[in-house]
Amino acid sequence: MAFTCWVSRLRSSYSKTITNLRSSFFHRLRTRGANTTAITSPYHFSKQNPFRFTCSNSLLPITLAGSLAIHFQSPPPLCDASLDSPSRGIGGKGSTEFVVQGSQKHLPQELIEELKAICQDNMSMDYDERYFHGKPQHSFHKAVNIPDVVVFPRSEEEVSNIVKSCDKHKVPIVPYGGATSIEGHTLSPHGGVCIDMSLMQNVKALHVEDMDVVVEPGIGWMELNEYLEPHGLFFPLDPGPGATIGGMCATRCSGSLAVRYGTMRDNVISLKVVLPNGDVVKTASRARKSAAGYDLTRLVIGSEGTLGVITEVTLRLQKIPQHSVVAMCNFPTVKDAADVAIATMLSGIQVSRVELMDEVQVRAINIANDKNLPEFPTLMFEFIGTEAYAREQTLIVQKIISEHRGSDFVFAEDPEAKKELWKIRKEALWACFAMEPKYEAMISDVCVPLSHLAELISRSKKELDASPLVCTVIAHAGDGNFHTVILFDPNQEDHRREAERLNHFMVHSALSMEGTCTGEHGVGTGKMKYLEKELGVEALKTMKRIKNALDPNNIMNPGKLIPPHVCF
Repeated sequence: MAFTCWVSRLRSSYSKTITNLRSSFFHRLRTRGANTTAITSPYHFSKQNPFRFTCSNSLLPITLAGSLAIHFQSPPPLCDASLDSPSRGIGGKGSTEFVVQGSQKHLPQELIEELKAICQDNMSMDYDERYFHGKPQHSFHKAVNIPDVVVFPRSEEEVSNIVKSCDKHKVPIVPYGGATSIEGHTLSPHGGVCIDMSLMQNVKALHVEDMDVVVEPGIGWMELNEYLEPHGLFFPLDPGPGATIGGMCATRCSGSLAVRYGTMRDNVISLKVVLPNGDVVKTASRARKSAAGYDLTRLVIGSEGTLGVITEVTLRLQKIPQHSVVAMCNFPTVKDAADVAIATMLSGIQVSRVELMDEVQVRAINIANDKNLPEFPTLMFEFIGTEAYAREQTLIVQKIISEHRGSDFVFAEDPEAKKELWKIRKEALWACFAMEPKYEAMISDVCVPLSHLAELISRSKKELDASPLVCTVIAHAGDGNFHTVILFDPNQEDHRREAERLNHFMVHSALSMEGTCTGEHGVGTGKMKYLEKELGVEALKTMKRIKNALDPNNIMNPGKLIPPHVCF
């Protein structure tokens, strides 16, 4: 009994001593320069059990001449290697860097030969091709490196073999879709292999009676809807022109119709995904609902290529509405417009679109399209259903508008007129560049509970109007999501700082209202710095554990989504 008590006291004393020594060592390890090639340590981790921690002979006198063996059960924190390099601020808390850093390793010749055998002629190491794939087409984000090679797989089997080879050689992979994302999702800061999915764009099966379709990831949503139209069906999500189904899944996108039909997570029934080790996983059956096991479909949707490569998508479809009406009206302020959007949603009317544009955005549309629209804050609605029902909705909303200082209420039922109105809205981003053709755009994507939308837009609008930069407001006002397009010259430091200041202001205002930094654009590299404040460090640690379990070699789109400072 006395011996047991003595061992207990000794274990307690020794634990404190080793804990202090261990903390001191890891502090030195973290603060050593990036050029350190070796660190001599009295601590050793067993190869058979990395969680086992032992002490070298030089420390044994501290512990009763080495007569007792002490084992720690907790591992050292697992963080991105980039923390020890100059890139440690990229994407982390407080980061203001626009150019994403990375370390590029020599691509093994063996891997190149394996990729040639898999892809044959559908592979490129041409500099221009690699540069094109290394720079997002609609984003100011850049990286110090570009892909070493671009491959164009034609089948799921080829994707699987490509991923297996990359995993074997521990070479990074960046999946690539329509390249319409704006947060640096497709950057290749560590070089590696870019997997362009554009050759996989087949419709594999259409089930008209079940109202679903099975497609490959490279097909665009616009092309898919052209295919579906003769069958009286359509896929209801409408992000930017050029977006592909695979990329839409990866970023969990939505669009103007989300207020009625939901986001990507609500419209995907199942997926097939190539995991980082090359295994192919089907996440669910084709049933409209299922309670079978973990919801792997929702895990992959929004994972931004960090957990695997999507090779097949089963989508939920909708019937093309029998009739629709598009209405527009103007307001003296954006707050008045936002108040009407909220009142419309609370009225119970099932609108399919509620879009808001401020007067600056309307001016950009006029300049770009040679239009003469009244340059005031504007709301655009779409009502669907039978002809009688759509018109009834229109009249109810017209009454709501009249009670909130609205004016110039007009509506269109002619198919060509409606198409022209929505075309103007969908091309709003390109219209902005008509005002500043040589500038780039930083686009915010905050979303808040609907009751806070008017306050957030009003507060943000005051900051935007006071800024020397040209800024426009575009909102999916029916679900609390709004964007600002901030036009700036990334080569001018004062422009960069001002654009970042405005973006920070809107994000932190949204977070203070229980909102999110990104409603539909995703995280990529641009939004990582806000995630800890929004979600909390424990949620990020959980994400990192999932990532590490599925992708232990960290080859899948490394440096995206999860902030580099998160450890576990």
